[in-house]
Order: sequence, then C-alpha cells, then structure tokens
Amino acid sequence: MHRLGAVLLSAVFLFGCGSAGTAPSWREVARQAHPWGYYSGSPVTRWNPDGRSMTLLNEFRYTDPNGHVWVAPAGSVVDGASIPRPLWPFMGGPFEGKYRNASVLHDVAYDRKNRPWQECDRMFYNAMRCSGVSAVEAKTMFYALYRFGRHWDFKVKRAKPVKMDRKLVARAEPRYPRAQAITIHDIETARDWIRNAQPSVEEIEQRADADSR
Repeated sequence: MHRLGAVLLSAVFLFGCGSAGTAPSWREVARQAHPWGYYSGSPVTRWNPDGRSMTLLNEFRYTDPNGHVWVAPAGSVVDGASIPRPLWPFMGGPFEGKYRNASVLHDVAYDRKNRPWQECDRMFYNAMRCSGVSAVEAKTMFYALYRFGRHWDFKVKRAKPVKMDRKLVARAEPRYPRAQAITIHDIETARDWIRNAQPSVEEIEQRADADSR
C-alpha cells in the first residue's frame, strides 16, 4: 500500500506539472483524456409512422475535442438526411454501425443551422472517431460531406431587411447552394487518396474545395 501511494503521488505530480512549470488547463486535460471528445449518455429513439425517421426521446450530448458541447434535444426528429443518400449503400445507412450516434448529432446540427456547416461537418468527423470509426472511413465520409453536402450560408442566417424593387422584405431563411451530384467513383478515388496520403482534416477540406471547382 505504501508503494502504491507513492506511485499515485508521483503520477499526480507529473500530470500537474505542465510545460514551463505550469499546470495544464482543463481543456488540455480534456484533450488528453478524450482526444476525440466524449458523449454524455446514449440516444434513445422511437421509430415514427413514416417508417424512415425517428424521434429522440432523451437529450443527447457530445463534447468535441475543443470543449464545445453539441446538443440533440429530446423531441428532435432525425432521418439521416444530412448525409447524402448515395453514400448510404457505400458507407451503410445513417442508423447502422459505429457512426450512428454521430449521425444523430449531425442531423440535428444541420436542422438547427445555428453554427457554420463547416463546424458541423468537423463535429461529425470527431464524433465518428469518438465512436470508433477508423481514420480512413471517417475521413472519407468527411470528404464526401464537405464536398457534396447540402450547406448553407451562415452569414445570412439572421433576418435582415433588404430593399428590393422599392419594397422592404426580410431575408430570414439561409441560402442553400445546390448540392452536387455524387458518384461511387468520386468516393472510391477520395478513399484511395486518403488511405495512401493520410491527409489531415485541413488537407481534406482543401482537396474537396479544389475538386468542387
């Protein structure tokens, strides 16, 4: 017991020493303990009569690696629509496999649109990794969403009066760029590149932007 106490005391001392003799912040501690973030609870859902959507019966939370909390409130309706349907046969349905929890959060984030879509897609990537999805699969899905997802212009999300044809109108709804067509060839090419090059998330964003031009 005496030896165990000494080991634990040493571990606490080393952990609390941070660089330059300063203790790490709580965010740094959280990143070390949860490099991909962490979930609070598990989603409990009920299938709806339409046969393709579900209602969330409890609040479901995910804290990302930067400490931002993403909330899927009870009563949220999810149907996987935030993930392009052509990806379903390739990656599996949105409620199947390890990325199911991430899919629920992504659906709610896309429905609420209270953050830029780029942040929502990054959250989805981190949440997938938190759920145990492999780096290649998670990055391939991230690439597909970043390039082919149905996004919005966050800058015009809030209603602003705009003068048009001598009439004052309110632009309350975000604009939706038209989603591009997606093919299995596009996804397979991206997956091969990701598997061989092992790019960072930032490099994937750059590649997706270039491929969209």
